[in-house]
Amino acid sequence: MAERTYEGMFLLEANRYSRDQAGVTGRVSEMIEKCGGTVLVSRIWAEQKLAYPIRGQRKGAYWLVYFKMDTSRLTELTRASQLNNDVMRDLVLAVDDRLADALVAHAKGETPPVEDAPVAETPEKPAPERPAAT
Repeated sequence: MAERTYEGMFLLEANRYSRDQAGVTGRVSEMIEKCGGTVLVSRIWAEQKLAYPIRGQRKGAYWLVYFKMDTSRLTELTRASQLNNDVMRDLVLAVDDRLADALVAHAKGETPPVEDAPVAETPEKPAPERPAAT
């Protein structure tokens, strides 16, 4: 099958994340790699109060990951995420190939190169005529 670029948002338990940031996020990356994926970039998105309690937790840390993976292994990743005690929820979306490089660069904190697009010139409108003063 074809390998695609995916955007994954993992909702992590805030208490575990704050105690062991490198360990918790490392386990998420390790989970992706065990399923045959390659992590392109990962970073914290937000750490905030949840709209409703999940597993008795009122706060969560949102961890954003861009990765490449074979499409046939995606169900394996979903199952591994459900079994991971650090992950409360997950959402994985396929990224359009035309946008993948720009999104990864933005997540890394880089600015992607902007292509010079031709700028359409707008014709100047003539100034409205003023009535003569009497």
